[in-house]
Amino acid sequence: MRVLSILGSTGSIGTQTLEVVRRNPDDFKIAGLACGSDIEKLYEQIKEFGPEAVSVANPVKADELRARLKDEGINIEVLTGEEGDIAIATLSSCDTVVGAMVGVAGLLPTYKAILAGKDIALANKETLVAGGDVVIPLVKEKNVSLLPVDSEHCAIWQCLRGEEAKNLDRILITASGGPFRGKKREDLTGMTAENALAHPTWKMGGKITIDSSTMMNKGLEIIEAHHLFGVSVDRIDVVVHPQSVIHSMVRFCDGSVMAQMGKPSMILPIMVALYYPDRGPRIIDEFDPFGSACCNLTFEKCDTEVFGLVDLAYDAGRRGGILPAVMNAANEVAVYAFLEGKIGFLDIEKTVNAVYNDYSGLAGADRSDGLTIEDILSYDREARIKGGEYIAKWAD
Repeated sequence: MRVLSILGSTGSIGTQTLEVVRRNPDDFKIAGLACGSDIEKLYEQIKEFGPEAVSVANPVKADELRARLKDEGINIEVLTGEEGDIAIATLSSCDTVVGAMVGVAGLLPTYKAILAGKDIALANKETLVAGGDVVIPLVKEKNVSLLPVDSEHCAIWQCLRGEEAKNLDRILITASGGPFRGKKREDLTGMTAENALAHPTWKMGGKITIDSSTMMNKGLEIIEAHHLFGVSVDRIDVVVHPQSVIHSMVRFCDGSVMAQMGKPSMILPIMVALYYPDRGPRIIDEFDPFGSACCNLTFEKCDTEVFGLVDLAYDAGRRGGILPAVMNAANEVAVYAFLEGKIGFLDIEKTVNAVYNDYSGLAGADRSDGLTIEDILSYDREARIKGGEYIAKWAD
């Protein structure tokens, strides 16, 4: 039995993880849950799964939840803030932490969980994008398992299982193309948040859906794959595959290609990670090779002239150091500014480029040796401030 703490329990990955637990109560137990502010959903999760402690990032909402639980005679510790997230991630009763928080907020709790010897089922891209140069050595030092939950990385992981590293030629990360696949650059000028959130195949949270519309999600996944599988970013390609049936592929030195196929459902990668090295029972409808989505599988090149953030991510991944963290921080603030209607769609890329360029020429910006978690978080905070300044400039 795995005993889980879930960081981001009320989000898309968190709720689907709890669905796996719900369907397989003899295989999993919940030790702790952490969320941002959705205490209504967290309250229902507390009643159903009975964790020993929870954390709510918003302190006002945490107080509301404490009062409600006290009124109902439910005795459970309610923590708050970053310290609360870290406490949930390091509970002594927990053996596996599901990293499902959105953004770089998931980095420090995940880092602390690894320090505490917890296995990590990782859905949070930003942990490795911003902190991979620190996190991966720590994973090896503490001899814990880092289990990829992202559908693409889970697919790659499955394709590489049992293979020797020397046999790997290239990693082929598939992409749906997002809601703006096939658009020209000029078509993107007036795109609204509603347009960008209309993903054709996946149901995801707001931030990652916007990242899909700019293709930054693939940029982040390139850097994540580089850290997970020890492969240079220049041996990782993005392949647009609109049907979202093939979740990623690997090509071996003899020319063989292995692909992992399945429905566009996060339940499957969650289960692969949580049941590793075994396989769990099937809890979603079986894959139908004769279904409409499978009749014509197509592949296209990623148009980096339209979606320029992919090339920027390649540059950050090649150079390393603080640059991936800076790029990620600028992207986060720009995405949320777009969702709030403060900037236009193309201003996301404009903001990320502006912040990245401010740091890319700094001496030592691309040095990874001696980099600490404190360095990464410090530059993350600084880049967010710069991003906010540019956003205010674009908005004028």
